[in-house]
Amino acid sequence: MATTRLMPLHIGKGRSVWTAISAIIDYVENPDKTDKGQLVTSYGCNAQIADKEFLYAKKCYIQKTGKVRGADDVIAYHLRQSLVPGEITPEEANRLGRELAMRFTKGKNAFLVGEISVIRPLFCGLSGRGES
Repeated sequence: MATTRLMPLHIGKGRSVWTAISAIIDYVENPDKTDKGQLVTSYGCNAQIADKEFLYAKKCYIQKTGKVRGADDVIAYHLRQSLVPGEITPEEANRLGRELAMRFTKGKNAFLVGEISVIRPLFCGLSGRGES
């Protein structure tokens, strides 16, 4: 049985939007935990430059709406799905993570799915930009 947790990601004190976005994407795409990137999938973005694409989307959102917030600004969401070890394969967990992200975003936002296959329980980390 999977447990799921949705966490809004904020810039945080002393970090820029770029630093915050890069940090979470580096975490989700960690090659040591994703079979050297084989267990990373993306939707609406290129996984290799997702940090730049997410930052660009954030800048476009600010230009379009004029909404600028401080350190409490939600810059992305991290959707964590933990599964019982041995219950399913890392590849199946990745597929389920993508399905969950599609349902959560309704296909309107870009996201990354990274299957963290080294730790137990299996962990599927999703990160996506919050604005269309």
